[in-house]
Amino acid sequence: MTDKLTQDDIAPLQAAGWTLADDGEAITKTFEFKNFVQAFGWMTQVAMHAEKLNHHPEWSNVYKTVEVALTTHDADGLTALDAKLAKKMDQLAEG
Repeated sequence: MTDKLTQDDIAPLQAAGWTLADDGEAITKTFEFKNFVQAFGWMTQVAMHAEKLNHHPEWSNVYKTVEVALTTHDADGLTALDAKLAKKMDQLAEG
């Protein structure tokens, strides 16, 4: 099992627009794209990276908006896997 992130580890994610859940066990972010095709394409790219990490997001898509929540269920909180996937999502969203 991976160690939980500290507040110092979470701060850069918050600076990048991620929001820490009230219980401190997840981070969330809303991604908006130009249209559905771009949103779905981004989700497909993220899915390939998530599968390689064996770490999968909780997300939903409505038209051009994707709502994401990241947490590591078996650690009951945030771990390095969440930070790594969040950074990859941000990178892919920037194009």
